[in-house]
Amino acid sequence: MKSFSLNSLFRPLTSVVLGTITSLTLSLPSYAAQKVYFVFDSIGVSIPVSDLENYAETGELSQQLDRYFSLAGASEEDRNAFREALSTPAPIKDPVRFSRLLNTDEGERILNYFGKVINIQGGRNGKFLIRGALVQAALDDEGLTLINFLNKLSTNVQIDLKKAIRLARQVELVVDGTYLFIEKVTELAAKEAEKTKQLDFSQLTDPRQKGNFTVKKQTWNVTDEKRKRNFYIDVYQPQTLANESVPVIVISHGLSSRPEDFGKWARHLASYGYVVALPQHPGSDTKQTEDFLEGFSRQIFIQNEFIDRPLDISYTIDELERRNDSLFSGKLDLKNVGIAGHSFGGYTMLAIAGATPDFEALEQNCNLDIGDLNTALLLQCRALKLEQKEYDFKDDRVKAMFVVNPVNSGIFSTKSLAKIDIPVFIGAGSYDPATPFIFEQVTSYPRLKVPRKYLQLQEGQAHVDFSQLDAGITDMLETTIDLTLPSPQLLDGYTHSMMLSFFEVYIRNNGQYKSFLTSSYAQYLSQGQNFKTHLITEDSSDELNQSIDDFIRDNNIVVPTKK
Repeated sequence: MKSFSLNSLFRPLTSVVLGTITSLTLSLPSYAAQKVYFVFDSIGVSIPVSDLENYAETGELSQQLDRYFSLAGASEEDRNAFREALSTPAPIKDPVRFSRLLNTDEGERILNYFGKVINIQGGRNGKFLIRGALVQAALDDEGLTLINFLNKLSTNVQIDLKKAIRLARQVELVVDGTYLFIEKVTELAAKEAEKTKQLDFSQLTDPRQKGNFTVKKQTWNVTDEKRKRNFYIDVYQPQTLANESVPVIVISHGLSSRPEDFGKWARHLASYGYVVALPQHPGSDTKQTEDFLEGFSRQIFIQNEFIDRPLDISYTIDELERRNDSLFSGKLDLKNVGIAGHSFGGYTMLAIAGATPDFEALEQNCNLDIGDLNTALLLQCRALKLEQKEYDFKDDRVKAMFVVNPVNSGIFSTKSLAKIDIPVFIGAGSYDPATPFIFEQVTSYPRLKVPRKYLQLQEGQAHVDFSQLDAGITDMLETTIDLTLPSPQLLDGYTHSMMLSFFEVYIRNNGQYKSFLTSSYAQYLSQGQNFKTHLITEDSSDELNQSIDDFIRDNNIVVPTKK
């Protein structure tokens, strides 16, 4: 695997989080903080903010600051890094948009995380104090630097070093655990490959390549009258339908995304004869995010999307049934539908496959200290504001599910996932900061009790498709955090080949593609690549689960009593 420092990835991500939240609390403080108190148990060191400013400008240590460094056991490298951090501005382009994020539930959860360390004197969580100072600093001409932030605080604060150390150790634990389970999946995949009959894949069809059908696209504007919900559905299909039954796939996009973003998936499948439908989810799509950023909505996504998204999928299948005779000559096989989803779309499809939200387990996950490091919980914890009753979205027309970077581990417990009874394929990325591999896919995979399940790990996959973003973003990541990314084309090949093969086997009943759903084929795809892909099946599930239990026990990790 391409080596890199996960610490170097986490550090800037924390900066980005701090640099993308603030508040609309624009009232000026009555007076600025004069001192910062560093507290470790009963030992305390107070440092005037002016001492920190002087250190940032000149590098000269005051007596109090020197005492703090000694208390913290800071090395020379640590001291230099701290000095640089004091005056380095966060990359905030729009302070007003920046401020709106903090008024969301997600923003408050992030602030609560940092407020555990930055306290109001006396030890109370300082999240609201932080919010006020962040906005003042962001709007200031000097920008949001740590020094400017401290100057904007309306009162003195204390930094709880013991909590800071504990949080730092949790970050280290997540980093170490991510490495461990990447290596474990790699090891398990290699074991499976050794037991598999070796084939010359170069002599077989290449499922990475597009099929023989010319693809056309149409868009339907629909209204679910029962829910008063308007949305559109992009439909990709072969120019000419086969004379036989035509397989159907429905794809669910992720948060702040849209159906068009998954046109590559749809075109690939349609080129092999599938009809592929991609519904818009209007309360959690790109348009909703734009409305939020422009001030037309107060939330990044509407919390009822946990309910509406699965219902959108069933409605889409209903709509295909209504139009089957008129548009498809009655050829669509709508009793054996395949589904695919990404991120929030992964939650959507797990729900439509039978998993039910477990609010008791979710609340426990949201209250765990280490859960603060799972960025996917920022989304999932919003579900606690729903009416907490039994929700069942299962659609029996669905027969196989392919999900990539699914949001799921907090809201779906072991009992929830055990309700799924169809073949499942889970894709994960080693660089994913939004649905971290260690939290969201590794832990959930063993919970699935289906006899046909797959877990694919793509090295370097980072949740988003960088080919759809400004090229400068990739350059910024590679130069800022010394992170080399794989080409989108390579990752597309890994995903397209597995997705097509999975649906060929479990929707089309085409056994010729079974050999592609193996660790050996993943090894073949990875030949000569710096960023490889690894595949394990249900044969490795028990050993992976044992490794998870061992990791939890060896590191004294507190887990929900209901998981």
